[in-house]
Parts: sequence; C-alpha cells; structure tokens
Amino acid sequence: MTQPKMNVESFNLDHRTVAAPYVRVADHKTLPKGDTITKFDVRFTQPNEAHLEMPAVHSLEHLFAEHSRNRSSDVIDFSPMGCQTGFYLILQGTPDIDDVMTLIEGTLTDITTATEVPAANEVQCGWGANHSLEAAQEVARGFLAARDQWSTVTR
Repeated sequence: MTQPKMNVESFNLDHRTVAAPYVRVADHKTLPKGDTITKFDVRFTQPNEAHLEMPAVHSLEHLFAEHSRNRSSDVIDFSPMGCQTGFYLILQGTPDIDDVMTLIEGTLTDITTATEVPAANEVQCGWGANHSLEAAQEVARGFLAARDQWSTVTR
C-alpha cells in the first residue's frame, strides 16, 4: 500500500520494516541563519509490537536531557515519541554517527547509576508524580545490552 508523501519524516518511514533497538539519522535541517541541526531517531522498542510505559518515558526524558548536556554542548533536545517507542535526539551541526552513539551510550550508562530523576517534582515538572527511576534504569540497561544492534535499522 503506497502512502502519500508527508511533511513529517517519520510518517514516511515504514514502521513495519524497522528493527528496534536502533539509532538513525532522521533529518538534517539548515536553519534560516545558516545553522544546521540533526535529528536522530533513538528507537527503544519495536513499533506496533511494544512500547515504553509513561513513567519510564517521562523519567528517561528528564534523565537523558540533564545527563547528556554534561557530555555535549551540542544537545538541543531529547523528546519522547508519542507512540512511546523511542525518542528524538536533536543535536547542533551534523555530528558523526559514531560520536552520537558514544554520547547515547555514555548518557545511558550515567542513567543506570543515577540516584534520582532530575526535576521530578511539582515545582519543576508538569506531572512530577509520574516518574520511575527504576523503570528508566531498566530501559536504559536493556538498550545498552543491545548496543551491537543500534546500527541496524531495518529487518
């Protein structure tokens, strides 16, 4: 079944053919003033077969957003996908994929030893009670255990 081309890159991806977990370049953009950004699809679970629970997603978002910035000043954003299968990592420039893999691996390793979820309170977060450090760490360990698969995007 052929679908019309969509404006959103991930809507043009055949989610039946991908093989999570993986990391792929989803998009490069040159902004109006000449800056470039790169968006990475960091897929934790197989689309339409599994998903991450919201407390894990929410806590991973907080943990990765905070800890990744200790490793790189190029991090712009780390955002969860609405389908709860992964995240978009947006970086300044056009970084080498091996450097991105190192950033992700190091950040997830940091998450496995974290003692708290940053900003998991009602002052700093819109749903401060919806967090689970343990669930985020379990997901991080699972993704790290599959490190040798991150470069294989399709089945």
